[in-house]
Amino acid sequence: MNTRTFALIFGIVFLVVGVAGFIPGLVQPLHEGHPEVMGNGRLLLGLFPINELHNAVHILFGIWGLAASRSTGGAVLYARSVAIIYALLMVAGFIPTLNTLFGLVPLYQNDIWLHALLALVAAYFGWVHRNPVAV
Repeated sequence: MNTRTFALIFGIVFLVVGVAGFIPGLVQPLHEGHPEVMGNGRLLLGLFPINELHNAVHILFGIWGLAASRSTGGAVLYARSVAIIYALLMVAGFIPTLNTLFGLVPLYQNDIWLHALLALVAAYFGWVHRNPVAV
């Protein structure tokens, strides 16, 4: 897989996840003990805390990934950006107050390991993977 394909796949997945967060059958109410967040805090697939702003961010990352997949340079920039941003979001998930970005977006619980995984995959395609040279 090349970096452009990575950006395309990540873009599609982010779009699907962002839209899924708005589908009532795929979300459940937050349980007691969850930090308060703006809007309708819910659990996507019963596992990942989300709200409307979180869904919108996923959709934006999805659109960015689709656009970035059109060129190798854009895809590399996307991969590196996703790696850095999601690594920061993973760290924020451990810090009280930042684990909801000041009440705006939930970043705690299962989001932490998922953000770490996304950051690692994106870092691989952003810095380690070498794209074949077109002849």
